[in-house]
Amino acid sequence: MILARFLVGTDGTIQGFHVTGHAGMDESGKDVLCAFVSSAAYMTANTITEVIAARAEARAEDGEMYVRVSEEDAVKCSDVLKGFRLHLRQTEEQYPECLKVIDTEV
Repeated sequence: MILARFLVGTDGTIQGFHVTGHAGMDESGKDVLCAFVSSAAYMTANTITEVIAARAEARAEDGEMYVRVSEEDAVKCSDVLKGFRLHLRQTEEQYPECLKVIDTEV
């Protein structure tokens, strides 16, 4: 199962995300849900770091991705992160056995 954990501040602002796991719908390299989630996560991370140029910690390795923006830049990244969370939540409705989306207070 893919677990997408969104890092939410006490004020409700999304400060980042951590995506781990595999959907298990097909073998590695052929799993369309894994590719879908990975593509959306990379687009979100690239938008935050390269387009918005927010100060952020971002890393991707061994099938997981972690992105956390600075508290100062969280507001300007808010719409991108909300869009990514909405995108994954709608996908979770279609594949609840393969994708779990949760908010974690930080």
